[in-house]
Amino acid sequence: MSERPRIALFVDKPDWHTRRLKQAFSVHGADLVAVSLADSGFVIGNGGHGLQIPKFGDALPDAVFVRIISAGSFEQVTMRLGVLHALRELGVPVHNDARVVERCVDKSMTSFLLHRSGIPTPPTWSIESAAQARALVESEVRPGRPLVLKPLFGSQGRGLRLIDSVDALPPPDETAGVYYLQHYVAGAAPGWRDWRVFVVGGSAVAAMIRHGVQWRTNASQGARCEGVAARGEIADLAVGAAAAVGASYAGVDIIQSASGAYLVLEVNSMPAWRALQQVTAIDIADVLAGNLVAALQLPAATGQLRRVRGAAGRR
Repeated sequence: MSERPRIALFVDKPDWHTRRLKQAFSVHGADLVAVSLADSGFVIGNGGHGLQIPKFGDALPDAVFVRIISAGSFEQVTMRLGVLHALRELGVPVHNDARVVERCVDKSMTSFLLHRSGIPTPPTWSIESAAQARALVESEVRPGRPLVLKPLFGSQGRGLRLIDSVDALPPPDETAGVYYLQHYVAGAAPGWRDWRVFVVGGSAVAAMIRHGVQWRTNASQGARCEGVAARGEIADLAVGAAAAVGASYAGVDIIQSASGAYLVLEVNSMPAWRALQQVTAIDIADVLAGNLVAALQLPAATGQLRRVRGAAGRR
């Protein structure tokens, strides 16, 4: 009897997303195995493939789904990303792989890649010098048009500040030595709102408007979510943004300016979707699982094939 593909899910603590994904992968004929990336590592010199992945023994996963890479020291995060790089080098499909994670975690690189691909995004600056940051604030801030200071590495709206004067600019030790500044975009409608579009395999599969209780419109900041159709200009922009960073799946944040133009704010390579799932009939976990299983393009016995390869490497 052929073995079912075994998919490694990198997550720290199994949660709602883990349960939904396990059910979805099972429906698609694969077994999802939750493991911590922090417990994985390299084992070099024993003749094997060079990696140690908990619960997989000497074998490699048939594919990998990256849900979370937990915070850690620079060295810890570098090694965890190194494991993802190595899996890709060994031919294991990884959604999303280390290159995509690195591009999206670093907001300055995301902005660069969006700009390079012709995806509209607000004017943005990423600099280290406090003096240059002050000069930038003096030249760019206008009444009703502040700058937004964002942590270079951050999510869920944490650490964002509106900068309406030089005095509002924090010292370098409060920004980890980097000033990532972006024009604040006043919306086309009263109040605060933006769109989150979920892209999987090059298609926009679900979307919602987030109505904020304040200018930060993240669901974790109390925004009210309203499901909308994932089509038209916002869908096209989201698909283009995901392609710009090379993402297999992504949560893309889009805002409409006062002039009516749509702008991409961020691309998230490890997006949560619980809030979105509550306002859409699309089973997002099912779409994610189907996309990754289809990417295998191998028979159901692929797990056995990987064990054979692993054994051959140890000879």
